[in-house]
Amino acid sequence: MQSYIPLAGRILLAAIYLSSGLSKVTGFDGTVGYIASKGLPVPQLLTLGSIVVELGAGLMLVLGWKTRWAAAALLVFTALAALLFHNFWSVPPDQAQNQMIHFMKNVAIMGGFLYVFAFGPGAVSLDAKAGRS
Repeated sequence: MQSYIPLAGRILLAAIYLSSGLSKVTGFDGTVGYIASKGLPVPQLLTLGSIVVELGAGLMLVLGWKTRWAAAALLVFTALAALLFHNFWSVPPDQAQNQMIHFMKNVAIMGGFLYVFAFGPGAVSLDAKAGRS
């Protein structure tokens, strides 16, 4: 049973990124507009980069392939998203609590990625099969 718990954790962590990456593919223009509304440069390129990180690292995490790299990439991505898109300290008061909840959700997810980075993917992973866990 313990062999499958890290797999379940990786799947649960990856689910939000796989879903978000797919929604960025299907709603590309909307994502570009949202990124542009935050005043960030080259929103098309940032949208493409987000898709690559979310889908690529999300799949790597599920498969347990280069798992520590995937966890590190998603940790950095999540930290940037928290700081740039959920900056509760600089939004109007009526939006602050909602943004703080999203910010803290990202902080909690980052904790999960630190755990994966520190302890590896577990026994049910491509890394374990290759002797890299």
